[in-house]
Amino acid sequence: MSPRSASVNEELRRRSRERLLQAAVELVDEHGFEATTLADIADRAGSARGLVSYYFPGKRQLVQSAVHRLMHRTLEEALEREPRTEDGGERLARAIDAILGLAHDRPVLMRQHMAGLLQAEGFVQCPEQRRLSELLGDTVARYGSADVTADYPMLRATLMGAVFAALVPGVPMPVPALRAELFRRYRLDWELGTPPGSGADAAAAPCQDLSRFFATGERAGAAPGEPAEQAAPREPAE
Repeated sequence: MSPRSASVNEELRRRSRERLLQAAVELVDEHGFEATTLADIADRAGSARGLVSYYFPGKRQLVQSAVHRLMHRTLEEALEREPRTEDGGERLARAIDAILGLAHDRPVLMRQHMAGLLQAEGFVQCPEQRRLSELLGDTVARYGSADVTADYPMLRATLMGAVFAALVPGVPMPVPALRAELFRRYRLDWELGTPPGSGADAAAAPCQDLSRFFATGERAGAAPGEPAEQAAPREPAE
């Protein structure tokens, strides 16, 4: 049997990494961070335990990358859903609703994510975090910012603060109230995005199957050069 090409090995490694990200999100969402072990994640992903360490220095970094993947794919889905629009206000409203929606729908996962960001490691600089940054930066630019380098960090900080407020144990703030404050700040009409209680809000109800956010291969409708969705082999040979 002839050896696999470098490009095939690279694709197998990418798919293996994405299965680990999906397994991490699912298990932490189901059982919490402390109760989830790296062995559990490897088993759920169908990977060898040693392969986790090949891609990630530790559990916290793996989980943070996994949540950043869920966040950027959720945001991407919200921004590109039909009817597609280039209107900056509508896109910013969709972005706000997407992030607040994760706080509402995945409280265990997002609470752990916020706690992880306060650790010494801070943000994990990974492809998932960079893609989330690109999407939010583009949203700010389309909204009409004259200084994206200043306005993007402010949007990020404002969204993080709202997520934190929604998740504080014992004294959580209602997501609709947080949404109203953010919409006032950015002078957005309440009917933009997916207003709470609307038909659009009901249609956006969370699905327990997270696989579409971690699909390997090229996604339908992906931009040129982005991978298309297809079945992935189980384990690469390193």
